[in-house]
Amino acid sequence: MQKPPYEITSKILKLITSISEKIGEINANYINKPSPTLRKQNRIKTIHSSLQIEGNTLTEAQITALLENKKVIGPKKDVAEVLNAISVYENLKNYKPNSEASFLKAHKTLMKGLVQKPGTHRTESVGIAKNNKVEHIAPPFENVRFLMKNLFDYLKNDADIELIKCCVFHYELEFIHPFLDGNGRMGRLWQTLILMDKYPVFEFLPFENSISKDQESYYKVLGECDKLGKSTRFIEYMLDIINTSINDLLEFTNRIFSAEDRLQHFVTLNKTKFSRKDYMAIFKDISSATASRDLKKGVVMNLFKKTGEKNKTMYLRSET
Repeated sequence: MQKPPYEITSKILKLITSISEKIGEINANYINKPSPTLRKQNRIKTIHSSLQIEGNTLTEAQITALLENKKVIGPKKDVAEVLNAISVYENLKNYKPNSEASFLKAHKTLMKGLVQKPGTHRTESVGIAKNNKVEHIAPPFENVRFLMKNLFDYLKNDADIELIKCCVFHYELEFIHPFLDGNGRMGRLWQTLILMDKYPVFEFLPFENSISKDQESYYKVLGECDKLGKSTRFIEYMLDIINTSINDLLEFTNRIFSAEDRLQHFVTLNKTKFSRKDYMAIFKDISSATASRDLKKGVVMNLFKKTGEKNKTMYLRSET
C-alpha cells in the first residue's frame, strides 16, 4: 500500500479536538440518534445539497414530496437523480465503507439511468474544466483500478483516525476520478459512510449543506491540493466544514429535543426502577417541572408505571 500524501498540521489537530469534544457532547446528551423528524429533515438537506452542487434544480420541498412517494413536476434527469439518491441514503447501512465492491454497488444505484454502465470504472481519459479552463487532468484510465485498490487498502489498513481518512478518501477520489460522472456525489457519500461507521450521528449530519453554500471554496481547495500534490489543505477544509455542521446540529437539536425523544432514549437504558432525580441525572439540562411532565407523559404512553406520592414517587418498567 502506498499512503496518499498529506501532513498533519496544528490546524488539523485543533479541529479534531473540537470535533471530538462536540461528539462527546452529542453522546452525553443522547442526540447521537436524533428524532425521526430531525432525521428526515437532515436526510432531505443532505440529498438536496449534494445534488445541488452537481446542478440539480429540485427544491427541498420537491425532494420531500419524492421521499413521500408523491409526484413532482421537474426535469426528468433531476427527478431521477433524487430518486436514486433517496434509494442510496435510505439504505446506507447496507454499504461497507472499506469495500470497493460495495462502493461500486452504490455508484450503480446512485447513477442508474444517468450514465452508461453505472458502477464500473471509466475506460477513457478525462479532464475537468471550470469556466472553459481545464482545471484537472485525471490519471489515465488504465491506472484507475490500481489507484482505487490502493485507496481502499489505505482505508482498511492505515492507522490514522476516521476523521482524517474520510477527508483523504474524499480528495483522492476526486483526484482519481474513477467514473465518467458521479465522482463528487460519491466522494461526499463515502465520506459520510466512513464517518458513520465510527460515529453514528454522521448518518444524519448534512455537512454537504455547508459545501453547497460556498461551492467556489470547495473547488478552489481541490485545485490547490492538485497543484501541491497532497491533500493537507482539503483535510483542513473538510474538518472545518464538519466542525461547523456538528455545532449547528447541537444548537438546533438542543432547541427541539422533545419529551418523546428523551423518554424513548431513557427506556433503552433498561432501568427497572427510578425516580425523577434519576431521570434528571440523565438529562441534566431540563428543569424539575419538565422532568415531571416527561414522566407523566411516559406513564400515559405506558412506558412505565408510577408508584408512591410526592417525594416517595418511583417509576417501574411496565413489564416488571
